[in-house]
Amino acid sequence: MADAMKDDVMKDRIEQLVDYIMKKCLWQFHSRAWDRTRQNEGILTRTKQLLCDEPVDISTPDARCYWVDAVCLADAFRARYAWLADMSKDDIAVLMQGLHERIEYLTVTGSLNLELTDQKY
Repeated sequence: MADAMKDDVMKDRIEQLVDYIMKKCLWQFHSRAWDRTRQNEGILTRTKQLLCDEPVDISTPDARCYWVDAVCLADAFRARYAWLADMSKDDIAVLMQGLHERIEYLTVTGSLNLELTDQKY
């Protein structure tokens, strides 16, 4: 597959996953930027690990909390997006990195919600 076409397919797939998260996942709505960043990292990293059959750290209460959300997200992604089964683990890792970057932009760095950075909030 040509690189431009492969990039377009990857972007389309990332946007499908973003759409699912934005419509179905409440964890993206923390009220502070640092909470959102930590949550995005914790859940999406573990989701990638689950989708790639990698070991997942559940040694702390926070890690277990993120893991539970990641299990639900990985199960939903597998059920809704058949194309995941045809992707290599390397491609899934690239997909999940792109998803993480896009979610971080939409929920933190590109957000117009001023409460995210209000020091008194």
